[in-house]
Amino acid sequence: MSRQVSNARKIIYYTGMLLIFIGIILFLSKFVFIFSNLSGETFKESDLNSSFIRAVIGILLIFIGSALRTMGKGGLAGSGFELNPEKERADLEPFSRMKGGMLKDALEEANIDLGNNRNRVIMIRCTACKKLNEEDSKFCQECGKAI
Repeated sequence: MSRQVSNARKIIYYTGMLLIFIGIILFLSKFVFIFSNLSGETFKESDLNSSFIRAVIGILLIFIGSALRTMGKGGLAGSGFELNPEKERADLEPFSRMKGGMLKDALEEANIDLGNNRNRVIMIRCTACKKLNEEDSKFCQECGKAI
């Protein structure tokens, strides 16, 4: 299992981000075109068609970019494109380690002990009253009889 995200996945992720950015620009260019021509000029049908096509291409690029980002971040199996639990675990290992590390940091900051206490307390049960007493007790703390 790899502890780092591969370079190929990083390239796919950043390519997806770039496609999303280009898609947003293309989609918003339609609105810029419409608002810039509100001064009373008549719209040409070819201009409206080209701006509509740009908007549709922009939406498609946003969807394709989102899919690429998802694949780049989680790998094919980790993002759900391939159904293979073992490969999914391998693809998502860097993120599992990151989340585990963040949880460990939060628990350390809050001074929460998760049972790593190595100091065991040995108790002795009184035969008469069944009360638990400390290991070095000679007499029961409850009934006073000798242990």
